[in-house]
Amino acid sequence: MTNDTTITLIGSKLAKEGEDFVFMGESRECKKCKLRKTCLNLDPGRKYRVAKIRNNTVHDCFIHDDGVLTVEVETAPILAAIESRKAVVGSKVSYELPKCKEFDDNVYDILFPEGLKEGDKCTVVKVLGPMDDEMVSGCSLKKVELKL
Repeated sequence: MTNDTTITLIGSKLAKEGEDFVFMGESRECKKCKLRKTCLNLDPGRKYRVAKIRNNTVHDCFIHDDGVLTVEVETAPILAAIESRKAVVGSKVSYELPKCKEFDDNVYDILFPEGLKEGDKCTVVKVLGPMDDEMVSGCSLKKVELKL
């Protein structure tokens, strides 16, 4: 296990190495579970990637029909749009929501990415290119992968 990973439990159907998921937080059913501290050690609303399945022992769960497995997770890279001048690989940025006046519905998920909040400190992992002018107007953006 590296310093960037956390051991947790996730539904056995989601437990595939390389699979991304957004942790939604505690459910009412979790309150009666003896394993809740291990399951609920992630930040709600954040995007994670399964780095490794620790073992194949399935634990009973009140939420997941097929139980849960022990896995190592890491924060997943997030596809987002940031100001072009900040889109430099390796740079540290404070995430800001784009201030575009108009945008195409097809780019909503990149402009308002799940798992990322305004003010989050991120590193630009990869620059994927400029956003098309037809898709956004009123701002100069590049599509990037960010890591918390």
